[in-house]
Amino acid sequence: MRKNCVAVLLLITMLFTIDSSASELAYVTNEKDNSLSIIALDTLQVVKTVETGARPRGIILSHDNKLAYICASESDTVQIMDLSNHQIVGELPSGEDPETIALHPNGKIIYTANEDDALLTIIDIDSRTVIGQVDVGVEPEGLAVSPDGKTVVVTSETTNMVHWINTADNTNFANTLVDSRPRSAQFSSDGKWLWVSSEIGGTVALLSTDTNQIVTTFNFKISGIHRDRVQPVGILLDKEQRFLYVALGPANHVAIIDIAKREVIDYLLVGRRVWQMAFNQDESRLLTTNGVSGDVSVIDLAKHKVLKSIKVGRYPWGVAITNNGQETTK
Repeated sequence: MRKNCVAVLLLITMLFTIDSSASELAYVTNEKDNSLSIIALDTLQVVKTVETGARPRGIILSHDNKLAYICASESDTVQIMDLSNHQIVGELPSGEDPETIALHPNGKIIYTANEDDALLTIIDIDSRTVIGQVDVGVEPEGLAVSPDGKTVVVTSETTNMVHWINTADNTNFANTLVDSRPRSAQFSSDGKWLWVSSEIGGTVALLSTDTNQIVTTFNFKISGIHRDRVQPVGILLDKEQRFLYVALGPANHVAIIDIAKREVIDYLLVGRRVWQMAFNQDESRLLTTNGVSGDVSVIDLAKHKVLKSIKVGRYPWGVAITNNGQETTK
């Protein structure tokens, strides 16, 4: 009997211990559980759940994949997690209600959007101090830093604008009106283009960084789904700049835009209220966070097919993927 008990205990320990040889781990913030779910991508299973501050949403990783930075929105802080042991090891001052977060290419500066205060907050990581704040539009959310690090953009949901900010002196040098309630932004790898999603407008805009103006606007139409439910939120470009993936919120689909053709080529059914997305390292898979259904969808990108849904906590929002400490520029 004692041997059997020991065997069972060993099995339980194995099941709840993260194998350090696992190639990749996904970190998912659960905003209504105040937690982080950790998924091993080799088994597609949740292997650990970690408590966080109140209402965690945006999450990014350091360039060396050693730390995660988590926006604990209702705790008014950015938490620092050591990815070697998944312990919270510190905090960064963020201003009130940090929702999204972006890392400068130099790895030393973090930007947060403070929705309640209409501010962009600039944080020095080493000194853990706020080194600047910039007034932006009402309800800022989306953030993106240009590949050369010279420009950061902020989208303001209520003002319906993209604000262009010079990182050298933190001045707002241009503003671009886009469709209603812009949520996410991403630069192309060469820095010539900026993609912006507009949730209530139901569109994604392609902007030129030379003129700060809209070049093309993409609309979405899914058979059987009312247009009011098509609400673009998270967006993600692949490394080769072939496709843009768009999370369509309560439409429960991810749209795929062929960039060369500049047209929508497919829609993939995922979980309910899809929010954010992340690629694994070789971009063979795409993970989506689905808030209402409380799960993560795993998409095979070669086949553009959903492989599996993984149950996580309540209202998963943000997601980031690491490859256990190997250097990445993502």
